[in-house]
Amino acid sequence: MALRDRLRRLLQRPGTVDLRPFQAAVAEAGAREPEVRALSDEALTSAARALSGGDPGSSDGRSADPRSAGTPHFLALAREAARRTLGERPYDVQLLGTLGLLSGHVVQMATGEGKTLAGALAAAGYALRGRRVHVMSVNDYLARRDAEWMGPLYAMLGVTAAWVGQSSTPDERRRAYAADVAYAPVSEIGFDLLRDRLATDPSDLVLPEPDVALIDEADSVLVDEARVPLVLAGATDTAAADATYAELVRRLRPGLHYTADEEARNVQLTAAGARAVEDALGGIDLYAPEHLDALTAVNVALHAEVLLQRDVDYIVRDGAVKLVSASRGRVALLQRWPDGLQAAVEAKEALEASPSGEILDSITVQELVGRYPVRCGMTGTALAVAEQLREFYDLEIAVIPPNRPCVRVDEPDRLYATAADKEVAIVDEIAAAHAAGRPVLVGTLDIAESERLARRLDRAGLPCVVLNAKNDAEEAAIIARAGAPGAITVSTQMAGRGTDIRLGGGVPPAAASPAPPPAADRDRVAGLGGLLVIGTGRHPSSRLDDQLRGRAGRQGDPGGSVFFASLEDDLVARYAPEESYDGPVAPDGRVDAKGAHWIVDHAQRVAEGVDLEIHRNTWRYHQLISLQRREILAERDAVLHGDAADRLLAGLRPERHARLVEEAGPEQTAAAARQIMLFHLDRCWAEHLAFLADLREGIHLRSLGRGLDPLAEFNREAVPAGKRLLQRARDRAADTFDALKVTGGRIDMPGAELARPSATWTYVVHDNPFGSLDERAFRGLVAMFRRTR
Repeated sequence: MALRDRLRRLLQRPGTVDLRPFQAAVAEAGAREPEVRALSDEALTSAARALSGGDPGSSDGRSADPRSAGTPHFLALAREAARRTLGERPYDVQLLGTLGLLSGHVVQMATGEGKTLAGALAAAGYALRGRRVHVMSVNDYLARRDAEWMGPLYAMLGVTAAWVGQSSTPDERRRAYAADVAYAPVSEIGFDLLRDRLATDPSDLVLPEPDVALIDEADSVLVDEARVPLVLAGATDTAAADATYAELVRRLRPGLHYTADEEARNVQLTAAGARAVEDALGGIDLYAPEHLDALTAVNVALHAEVLLQRDVDYIVRDGAVKLVSASRGRVALLQRWPDGLQAAVEAKEALEASPSGEILDSITVQELVGRYPVRCGMTGTALAVAEQLREFYDLEIAVIPPNRPCVRVDEPDRLYATAADKEVAIVDEIAAAHAAGRPVLVGTLDIAESERLARRLDRAGLPCVVLNAKNDAEEAAIIARAGAPGAITVSTQMAGRGTDIRLGGGVPPAAASPAPPPAADRDRVAGLGGLLVIGTGRHPSSRLDDQLRGRAGRQGDPGGSVFFASLEDDLVARYAPEESYDGPVAPDGRVDAKGAHWIVDHAQRVAEGVDLEIHRNTWRYHQLISLQRREILAERDAVLHGDAADRLLAGLRPERHARLVEEAGPEQTAAAARQIMLFHLDRCWAEHLAFLADLREGIHLRSLGRGLDPLAEFNREAVPAGKRLLQRARDRAADTFDALKVTGGRIDMPGAELARPSATWTYVVHDNPFGSLDERAFRGLVAMFRRTR
């Protein structure tokens, strides 16, 4: 890291981007408002298009200069276009957010402050400079909603906009990406890139060159999902797990036959457990080399049975296992565990095995975003991950003040000795608020807890609506009504819900924000203190706590929040198990001692520190893989778009090349060389990925107890293997080329030898809770951070 960057990090606090130049530009835009308002629609569009020639506030096409004459003029035009097309005149703070995005920052804007509109204005600003913008969303719903909602605004500014979703066809994707602004889930952009990287004809490509990435829910995408691999797989035989192993481990008893570590990340057989398994399998020696497959199957089945909980880690819907996103509390579409564990969970639930496949290519979200020369984003909670945004993306945070001061009352946490005492107190708090008619939003940590609390409320005569991964299709309507008088809404994670909660409630139309509630209902709820947000426990990240709190007190509304916690919560058990409290406890189980509250705070800090270290470790591993992939892709692009393969094989097999040209002509020969080279490059890369996966798993075992650095050991073998890749692909291509035959003036391509998978599909690999080296290092990281006080 350069000295200048080190000094900047040392001297500049996160969130201290200077807003004064932005504020001056916004003020000047306000002064131009009467002039712009007098323009006809056609004249406004023409004025906006004229900016594309003069570049609205940018000298280099990458970052906005708020002092430029073009910037205030653009802001004035954009504000008027929004007023005419959307019926919304952007507040000054929204224009500040727009300038922050145009300057290449992550802007932090509170819930309800209008991030969607600020982002659209910034996307239009980039497009008017001649840049191509991808607005990365967290799901299909938000991508389509925002593109259609903001469509009239873009049209008036002379900018084209479109969206991509899971169901989009290749042609629809090409048309969408050809627009000035394309909205798409980050996973869909990644999957399109992976498919493009295996294209065998330039006409099959979908994505243009990366330019500007504007990321919605930036902290979620850039941090929570940064290390998640997006995968393109090719069909192989279905790897169904043997139901025998699922039934066998189900009969094992905890403590006697197996033990799990205190963090619930690893489980292993005891000596008694190994004997029981060996007897059940016919008296085999489970640890003999010839029974390695059986040992692996037992261990995977045991992990599926013990460590993965239904309605916490996954749900079963429509006869299939659906993983639940830990950071969003909703079904993680197209996400799965690595094949062995996925099959084991399906066997545990007695479900039909889903297709398995060989990984053909993969890319992490962090690497995907890193391809874009210009990156910016928006979120309500960026400061908590400021260091990660700097370290991994070189992004700074511009904290945008609210349009109206936040008057939400955030009460101190209420801590209880036991989880049972905490749950009683939560129900009592909800009952008191409901009796007064005050709406309550309860944020739970997982699906099981949300349903358990709903049953408690039902027994207490308190009707509630539950929003979790089992009914997330109804989420917009549920969230929109959460502010109605007397409403009780129980929800898992609130990040990325994309709908505001208005006091008094509101029914959401097909797109855009909820319709305004009746004034009488709004006034009634405001008089009661506004929406009350209750957290049933502290999250592993303070950022998720803040996201939940932020649902109350939008746009200066009254509101309140309070978190309940207990010393038996999973957060404490996993991240601060050595800490104990033996001080006074009130009759209702409440604990007020500072030392007890410190335990919960400490556990959360440890959790955040561990997550950051896992992120760093994952990045270090993927960095080498990324460098190796770039080398292969450079060769592949030269082959796909030119005559590199023909020239290469002519040099390696000159006599055979000359004969083929003579018998079939130069065009056929070049086409055959291209397809042969592309196949072997792709085949060697898939084999290399499999080798690296096995290597990474085995490194941990070899480094245990030997004082070895796992990353150094990984690189020691992965680097030479990567250096051999290109030559191996070229040698194989030359051998295939040498064996080509010509019949009737046409080259017969060897179909069997060059056969590609009969089907491919994409998915996201969920963090393996036991199999990756990073997770195996979890306990050591926890111990390290426990010592940091």
